[in-house]
Amino acid sequence: MANGSVNKVILIGNLGDDVKMHYFEGGGCIGRFPIATSESYISKQTNERVTNTDWHTIVVRNKAAEICEKYLKKGDKVYIEGRIKNRQWQDEAGNTRYSTEIHANDFTFLTPKGEGGANPTQQQQPNVPTQNQTQKPGETQTEPEDDLPF
Repeated sequence: MANGSVNKVILIGNLGDDVKMHYFEGGGCIGRFPIATSESYISKQTNERVTNTDWHTIVVRNKAAEICEKYLKKGDKVYIEGRIKNRQWQDEAGNTRYSTEIHANDFTFLTPKGEGGANPTQQQQPNVPTQNQTQKPGETQTEPEDDLPF
């Protein structure tokens, strides 16, 4: 750590909507989608289960955005690693607006193949565990042998 600080976020949640893409003139693109994370507990006062849900805006870029757009659907569960990024801009009325986003640098699709989110009749996500996977469709991946003694 060069400057003694860390900006790392790990989230597991469900997509609240499909990935929305924005393409640039230079060929790059950005995908944005919301995910919900929830926590539940039993209230000591009412003895009822209470669930709190937080919404997070996830931002993915270029090839990662295209992969997310292709395989993620509303309702799917996803693991996200990234960093928090705060943005500020002026809206049409001239008001200063703020947003907090999670800029993802790694992700894993957690919804099993064949268990799509909100619309199971659409094409289902193949077994694509991470953004960094280089295996081509149809290839089988073999794990290297370990030389661990156990």
